[in-house]
Amino acid sequence: MRRTLPAVATALLLALTSCATSGPAGPSRVGSPAAAPAASRQDAAQAEQTMASLRRVDDLPLYEMTYVGAYDPTVGTDAAPPSPFGCSLFVAAGDPARPLFARNFDWDANPALVLRTDPPDGYAAVSLVDISYLGVGADPAGDRRLLDAPLLPFDGMNERGLAVGLAADDAATARPVAGRPTVGSVRILRLVLDRAATVDEAVAVFTRHNLDFDGGPPLHYLLGDASGASAVVEFVDGEMRVERGTGGWQALTNVPVAGVPEQRRREDRRYGQIAAVLTDAGAVVDADAAHRILAAVRQGHTRWSVTYGLRSGEVRLITAGGGERRYQLAVR
Repeated sequence: MRRTLPAVATALLLALTSCATSGPAGPSRVGSPAAAPAASRQDAAQAEQTMASLRRVDDLPLYEMTYVGAYDPTVGTDAAPPSPFGCSLFVAAGDPARPLFARNFDWDANPALVLRTDPPDGYAAVSLVDISYLGVGADPAGDRRLLDAPLLPFDGMNERGLAVGLAADDAATARPVAGRPTVGSVRILRLVLDRAATVDEAVAVFTRHNLDFDGGPPLHYLLGDASGASAVVEFVDGEMRVERGTGGWQALTNVPVAGVPEQRRREDRRYGQIAAVLTDAGAVVDADAAHRILAAVRQGHTRWSVTYGLRSGEVRLITAGGGERRYQLAVR
């Protein structure tokens, strides 16, 4: 958490408010579960406190963990980004008092983790991680590779109400710019969550980095913030393109949107369904309505559906088995 607020124990930052309970695997990392993690900058007590916070909460299986202490979000990892099997995302901000970010993550039947982070030099956040990309299996107890979990958020929201999610985009190509550091195409989400309070600041994080799409499909990204602003970040012919949301909503599936006419975008079934509902609703939807939209575009391999209240801080997560978890992040 930025130190403009009084320090609060990380474990208390995100309070659980209610719960209801139920292809190829991701690449494995070399090394034993006890191997030293690459990202951790914790002392021994902080690492043990982090591992002790791990608990199973759903039969997906879904786990929760609170990361205590510091990490280096720039170190290397051999984890790869997700497959182009799907993903559907949207921002609905027709009601400026309750802008909302929603997302289906569509991929293989892997275990997932709800991760709380509060780095000493960044914003506190909650994010979702497919832990198979860390080489971690369905029973992660004691596996210290979880200490690299901050490096691989697939979607998330920080304490300033800035949310980000990714989806595959087969047409994307990223050309490196001399002098910019290169980061993985999933890692960039961690840098955004740690360092950006607004969509403009998040776009600036993208602009300062080259993205590495090697080892996985190219991606594009949806951003939303507490003001209701949104943007899609794509990579077209090697160049980064940013398309700002207009009309109170913005959606993203697995088809390009930058410079593409809206009618052509709506030829994609999932995009078209989302767009039609949001247009009819004037982009005014609450979490219940957003989850109905996500349910309508679910696929057989949808692993989780999540909504982030960009001003309320409410997180509502529904897993493939139908289990629901609710969390509250202190948004300011």
